[in-house]
Amino acid sequence: MDIEFRVNEFEGPLDLLLHLIKHNEMDIMDIEIDKITDQYLKYLDEMEKMNLEVTSNYLVIASELLYIKSKILLPNSDDNVEEDDLDDPRDSLVQRLLEYQAYKNITNVLKDKEEVRRGFYTKIPEDINLYVDNEVSIKSDVSLDDLVDAFKKYLVRQRENKPLITKVTEKEITVSDRKIYISRVLKSKRKVNFIELFEDYSKEYIVATFLAILEMAKLKQLVITQNDMFGEIVCEVCDE
Repeated sequence: MDIEFRVNEFEGPLDLLLHLIKHNEMDIMDIEIDKITDQYLKYLDEMEKMNLEVTSNYLVIASELLYIKSKILLPNSDDNVEEDDLDDPRDSLVQRLLEYQAYKNITNVLKDKEEVRRGFYTKIPEDINLYVDNEVSIKSDVSLDDLVDAFKKYLVRQRENKPLITKVTEKEITVSDRKIYISRVLKSKRKVNFIELFEDYSKEYIVATFLAILEMAKLKQLVITQNDMFGEIVCEVCDE
């Protein structure tokens, strides 16, 4: 079977041997050394005809193929050694070809993963404190953490008091609506407990109310105070 080669098609002598084995549909564990050697030498001959330098690693494999070929063709001089006890001169070459093939397959997988990774973009982490608004009107060392803790206590109490049957409503609850409601409460009472502003415990209602309180504090429409540590948090009208 004739085979044509393209110059610089192979990455090395083992790559060339794998190509020859595949082209001849051979079992890599049972290489026909005679045929493979002839085709391998033909490739080197074509390189020399084109005045291309044949690197030493190609020549090393060529000499090894010729040695293996001679070992197989020459009869065994020791008649006392059974055929099954003889080492196959191809074993070392086969082992290297299997290892090279494994590395080559892994390389192809890594190249595919590299192409997939090109479609992802990463961003260096930033300091989130740069985006924290520190202009919320909170007095007496009340922090947002205190508000969150009070918020959690409210949720626990509401969960304990939750009725067995709840009515689902589709009414939309907005931050603007909650701001209007809170403004009316403060206009009437001027001071109200933070927890009292939560009349419902649905997720939408709670989130809208919490955001409304923070936004009104930021706009100085109300002031959040706490007289004692761990004491009640109070929302009152801002006098400024």
